[in-house]
Amino acid sequence: MAFVVIYDANVLYPNLLRDLLIRVAQRGLVQARWTERILDEVFDKLTANRPDLDVTRLARTRELMNDSIRDVLVEGYEPLIEAVYLPDEDDRHVVAAAIRAHAQMIVTINLRDFPSEELGKWNLEAKHPDDFLVDQFHLDAIDLQVIVQQIADDATRPYPTFADNRLASDCRDCPRRRPQHRFEFAPLPRAGDAEVGQYRQQLRWCVPSHYSPEVLERHRPIAQL
Repeated sequence: MAFVVIYDANVLYPNLLRDLLIRVAQRGLVQARWTERILDEVFDKLTANRPDLDVTRLARTRELMNDSIRDVLVEGYEPLIEAVYLPDEDDRHVVAAAIRAHAQMIVTINLRDFPSEELGKWNLEAKHPDDFLVDQFHLDAIDLQVIVQQIADDATRPYPTFADNRLASDCRDCPRRRPQHRFEFAPLPRAGDAEVGQYRQQLRWCVPSHYSPEVLERHRPIAQL
């Protein structure tokens, strides 16, 4: 039985993180789910924060996202919302969707909005996307490396290499002007190794998210925002 996770709006907002998480689901590592309300939050925020983005292109991105994963949309969760108690009532729909989907996890950046004592009542846990991806790395390092390599291969701008062994917390530190080349992965860390923290940071490299129209159609639902 697949491990079911709900992707919260804040992990679907960043272009690169959205791409990575969707590919994790497409490869069968988890069964990802979300709702139209979650997507409303994503695209309402994008429209508000990035008025320069083409509305038609955003609509196309949303369509591609819903087509990218089988049975991704959760429906019929609304009656469960009133049974959920959270610090922010506006987040209750996420937990309700997780209950309806029989999910085991909510992947979200805002962990404090999903207290474990409340989620535990529904056999749920919330996990930061960094920790979620590190867990996936331990479960299937090869598949996760393939996914990251595919993202790098699809980029039409130069990108950094894992062989640099540098930690990049700011896009300005990325060596964008170096000649384009493939990712080269350092030796795989074993569970418990100190290098796991370094791999977590390496996954946060600002891999350019500029994709050509051809790549857009070939690798649904990748979209340039």
